[in-house]
Amino acid sequence: MSGVTSKTVSEGEAGMRLDRWFKAHYPSVGHGMLEKFLRKGQVRVDGGRVKANRRLEAGETIRIPPISHDGTQEKPPKAGKPVPSAAKRREDSDALRAMILYEDDAILALNKPFGLAVQGGTRTMRHLDGMLGALEKNGERPRLTHRLDRDTGGLMLIAKTRQAAARLGGAFQRYEVEKTYWALAAGALRTQRGTIDLKIAPRMMRIGDGTQERIVPAQGEDAKKAITDFQRLDEAGQGVSFLALRPVTGRKHQIRVHLAAAGAPIAGDRKYGGPAALIEGVAPSLHLFCRAMTFPHPITGKKTTLTAPLSGYMRDTWKFFSFDPEAEVDWSEAPS
Repeated sequence: MSGVTSKTVSEGEAGMRLDRWFKAHYPSVGHGMLEKFLRKGQVRVDGGRVKANRRLEAGETIRIPPISHDGTQEKPPKAGKPVPSAAKRREDSDALRAMILYEDDAILALNKPFGLAVQGGTRTMRHLDGMLGALEKNGERPRLTHRLDRDTGGLMLIAKTRQAAARLGGAFQRYEVEKTYWALAAGALRTQRGTIDLKIAPRMMRIGDGTQERIVPAQGEDAKKAITDFQRLDEAGQGVSFLALRPVTGRKHQIRVHLAAAGAPIAGDRKYGGPAALIEGVAPSLHLFCRAMTFPHPITGKKTTLTAPLSGYMRDTWKFFSFDPEAEVDWSEAPS
C-alpha cells in the first residue's frame, strides 16, 4: 500500500506494550483505530499479526499504515495530486525550529503562536502534536507534556524522550511546575496583589439556538477547587490592567473564568467576558500568554526557569499601552 512505513523498536522501548508504543509515537491514533488496524493486519510486528498488548523487543520492526493527522487511515491521493509528505515534513520542521527558545538533550521549549492548536480535534488538521513528528530523531519522537488553549500563546515544554516525558508529566500532575501568565484585563481588580479562590465546574449553557459547555463558578460535588494568584503590574485608562497570574491549580479555563467572575475579563475573551471583554484600539483576540515556567529538570532535577518573549498581537498591544514587555514578576510576597 502506498505510504506504508516501518519503525524499529529502540533499546529504550524494549518491554513496552504495542498499544502504549503507538500512543507515544502516534497520539492521534485512538485505541479503537489501532484495534481496527490490527484486525486487518495493517499493523504488524516483524511481519506477523499481533495483539495490542504484545510486548515489544528491541530491534523489532513495526509496520505502520498511512495515518492522517486526525488518526484515521489516509486515503490514496487522487491521480495527478500527490501528497507532498516530504515537503510537509520540512514545512513543519522549519515552523517548529522558528518557535524554539531553548533546547537540550531532554527538552524543547517553544514559543507557541496564538491560534495554533496543541492537539487535533474536529476540523483541526494542523496542530502542534501532529507537527512534532517532523523532529523525530533516532527513533524518538518529541512528546507533549502539557497543553495550552489554541488562542493562548507562549511557553510550552516538549519532551524529547519517553523518560523526559514521564518525569515532566509527573511534575505537572504533582503541581511542581510554577507557571506565570500575562494577561490584559478589561477591568480592574480591587487590589494590586491577591488570590482568587473560587471553585469551578463544567455546565451546559444555552448559547443562541443551542447549548454549549462552559466552565463556571460552581458549588456541589463536581465543583473543583481552583486557585489563582495575581499581581497588577501596570494599568491604563478605562480600567485596562496588565496582570501577571499564577495558577496554583491547573483547571481548564481557570484563569479566564476567575478573571471574568472578578469583573476583569481577559481582553478578547468573548466566551467568558462577552462584549465587556472588547477594548477599543487593540486586537479583538484573547490576550493571554504563558510568560514563564519554573520546573525540575527531567535529567538533573535542578530547578529551571524558562521565559518566553511576548509575541504576536499581544506585543503590539503592549506597545500601544506603553507597557513594559520585560516586566519582572516576584511571587515571593504574593499570597499562596
